[in-house]
Amino acid sequence: MTDLSHLLQQNREWAARMEAERPGFFRMLRSQQRPRYLWIGCSDSRVPANEIIGLPPGEVFVHRNVANLVVHSDLNAISTIEFATRVLGVTDIIVCGHYGCGGIKAALEPVQDRIVDHWLRHVRDIAKFYREELEEIEDPALRVRRLCELNVATQVVHVQESPVTVELREKGQDIRVHGWIYDVADGLLRDITSLVDKVRAREPV
Repeated sequence: MTDLSHLLQQNREWAARMEAERPGFFRMLRSQQRPRYLWIGCSDSRVPANEIIGLPPGEVFVHRNVANLVVHSDLNAISTIEFATRVLGVTDIIVCGHYGCGGIKAALEPVQDRIVDHWLRHVRDIAKFYREELEEIEDPALRVRRLCELNVATQVVHVQESPVTVELREKGQDIRVHGWIYDVADGLLRDITSLVDKVRAREPV
């Protein structure tokens, strides 16, 4: 069995440092959970939600999966959206993808009959819809980059059209859904809201 005692030690050091910097921090977390944002992101280990937006524990409710998908039949994702909005009162939902996503890259490659290929079928559908645009991009890396953006925009639309958010908006609750993409190469986030609008309208992008 692998010895992970160093991780436990690092946890103790982190907890002590947090308490020293913000006395009563863990007591506050224990008493309530009131995050300001719901983050729907990729499982990629290089994209830790709280860290890249500079927020401490308790500020972001997080759902992650391969290629940051929001599929209408995925009860995990839909339940997370429902809990965040109805129970926790979150009004800002961030769908964040990232350049260099392995899931997006795999969706442009031949199917290898892995379990993950069934999941990535949703990304392949997006690639088929925008096939003409993607085929015009000669550089494979830039093609993957563009599909990363199109995927984020499409997932934002899925969140906006989910039964939970539709019902809440009809009841007058302001639910804002943002489409962001993160570049692992420079650590910066980019807002791609304009692309989301075009995808929602099914316009050429």
